[in-house]
Amino acid sequence: MRTFPAAFLPALLLTFTGMSLAATLGEIRDKTLIVWVSPSDLDQRRGSALTLDDTASHFDGIVFAELSEKRWMAGSNYHDRSQRDQENYAQETVRAGTLVQMAITYKGNEITLYRNAELYARYTVESQQVFPPESVIVFGRRHLEARDNSCFRGKIDDARIYPEALTQGELSALKPGLPGDKDPWAWFTFENGNPQDLTGRFMETVLLGGAKIEDDCLVLEGLEPTMVAAPPGFFSTDLWKPSNQSQDALTEAQRKHRERLLSDPHRPTWHFVSPEGPCMPFDPNGAIFWEGRYHLCYIFQDDRGHCWGHASSADLLHWQWHDPALFPAPGDVDKGIFSGNCFVNKKGEATMLYHGVGAGNCIAVSSEPGLDHWIKPEFNPIVPIPPEGSPESKLYRSWDPHGWLEGDTYYAIFGGNPPTLFKAKELNDWSYVGNFLPNDMPDVDDFEDVSCPDFFPLGDKHLLLCISHPRGCRYYLGRWEDEVFRPESHHRMNWPGGTCFAPESLLDGQGRRIMWAWVLDRRPGHPYGWSGTMTMPRVLSLREDGSLGINPPKELESLRTKQQALGRVEIKEDEMIPLDLQGDSLELAFTITPQDAKRYGVKVRCSPDGSEETVVAVEPQENKLSIDVSKSSLADICHYTFCMKGGPNPEVTVQSAPFQLQEGEPLQLRIFLDRSILEVFANGRQCVTQRIYPVRNDSLGVAVFSQGGSVAVEGIKAWTLSPTNAW
Repeated sequence: MRTFPAAFLPALLLTFTGMSLAATLGEIRDKTLIVWVSPSDLDQRRGSALTLDDTASHFDGIVFAELSEKRWMAGSNYHDRSQRDQENYAQETVRAGTLVQMAITYKGNEITLYRNAELYARYTVESQQVFPPESVIVFGRRHLEARDNSCFRGKIDDARIYPEALTQGELSALKPGLPGDKDPWAWFTFENGNPQDLTGRFMETVLLGGAKIEDDCLVLEGLEPTMVAAPPGFFSTDLWKPSNQSQDALTEAQRKHRERLLSDPHRPTWHFVSPEGPCMPFDPNGAIFWEGRYHLCYIFQDDRGHCWGHASSADLLHWQWHDPALFPAPGDVDKGIFSGNCFVNKKGEATMLYHGVGAGNCIAVSSEPGLDHWIKPEFNPIVPIPPEGSPESKLYRSWDPHGWLEGDTYYAIFGGNPPTLFKAKELNDWSYVGNFLPNDMPDVDDFEDVSCPDFFPLGDKHLLLCISHPRGCRYYLGRWEDEVFRPESHHRMNWPGGTCFAPESLLDGQGRRIMWAWVLDRRPGHPYGWSGTMTMPRVLSLREDGSLGINPPKELESLRTKQQALGRVEIKEDEMIPLDLQGDSLELAFTITPQDAKRYGVKVRCSPDGSEETVVAVEPQENKLSIDVSKSSLADICHYTFCMKGGPNPEVTVQSAPFQLQEGEPLQLRIFLDRSILEVFANGRQCVTQRIYPVRNDSLGVAVFSQGGSVAVEGIKAWTLSPTNAW
């Protein structure tokens, strides 16, 4: 047995990936994972009591509270074999020091979870994972490459893997430390201080980050407690070279992680992208212009749960990362940080209003120049979650708040269906006012909620940015009068097939209203170990006709290089003309004069043979601006839409937004490409966002086309956009 300090852990785990040892064991398909375990506390998140890992980014494990607090789950790579809806899972209640038997059986496409040999959950998956002989066993971390420092903490008395799915009766007959009727494939009792597998298969072990064998148990406590058990020869390979200097190991791990991110052909280069790894959700939050800098927070996850990351910028493009702004700490009433906003209070302090998981809506304040430290007052939550069945629960939800100071009164919208209004003279004394929206608009369905609200004056009107969870980003324009918002119109920023979600905005020093939104991923899982992307910043304004103006900020021009300009192009009926332009990080500007075409526009990320292409089209007779992703990728990409009433529709491949040109008005099209992000602005009043994932290296072409008639392209300009992300 060899032990290493916690500082070595990131580098050590990186070395495992890609191992290929001589096969001494057969493959394992059907299987049973069993562990007798005592969690040290029930508020911990995302660690694993027992994981089988194939060393190539695939794993199955008994994971605690990753997707839902206090609940066990079948963990798997990118949740490929995990059940996401865990509402019916029972929450764990066992006291520290008391053992509970958790078992998961895998039989064909059926996965069954048992707690103390009683049925806990059962569901089916598309396919099972096959584990080769060189697989390893992990305790503590969910899998070898987990980089979020989320480790299970507690004691394990016995852990086993069987090469078949045991029955409920067979599980009930098993006792820790005693053999059963069938031979296990791997068996750990930890008796007499022995961490090795009693079957002799996984004889090489390392204890990392504070893990130890004590009182015939594996004790997982400390900074990053992890135990890895592997077949003979695993740790003697060239890939197993722990550094003598812990800082060298960390630096090497960071370098490899950066190289891995940079090698992903779909990772955006100048959009705001998460540095923490996979983030779900990744809502932008807490945006404020403070001391001459743009500050933006965002939800990410680590072993503490949901936290708010924090970054700041002087130019909206180049970001400096700060320590997390908000996170659940020991003794806090909140067990995670969900959506909210930032405003300036009566004392001149920056004030976060946010939803504290398990507590209700809360605040935190800071007055530092860099907003690096935030104080949560003792009176949190300002409005607790109403008890189920209480009179308050029938009036409001303490959910997704958005606050502001108006005169000497604080106001706050609480999200829900319907959204409600609260007010206060002091931050610790809030009272319920009533429904924020006295009426809704005809194009809003009754099942649509108002969440992630963002409310502000714009010209002589007020604008409510928000989402409905079924349909994504949207907004209302109307009047704020007598403590009620009276909407006059409703519009969407996302349509079936789109991925625009969770908006957030700020007012900057130039008086501009600037917004971001979270652009959801389409790739199944997160094969490069990351997710979380914002739209490019957008400037919102009220146009002379009372409609919303949406434009890129002028700062984007600073990224332009390699300008190209092309002359007038006449496109005949049913003709496509390739342009002498290529790239996956471009700004394109077109001025198109409509003639008699029924459909016309631009194709981007085109392969030479046309097998991959993304189509940006205008349909004047339908008054639509659309993005067609049906041929965007040769890979199996999920072209889903948000879950409309009646369930998700995985077949939506054309996202269509309303757009109408006035008589004699040319089409002004600005297209921004950044690897897997496509954002299309039309005439300063419509914007459509999409994710695309071409797999061919030569899918870089640009073309113009016309169908059912002809059009004239008066001017074409293009720029390559320089990267701003360092990873």
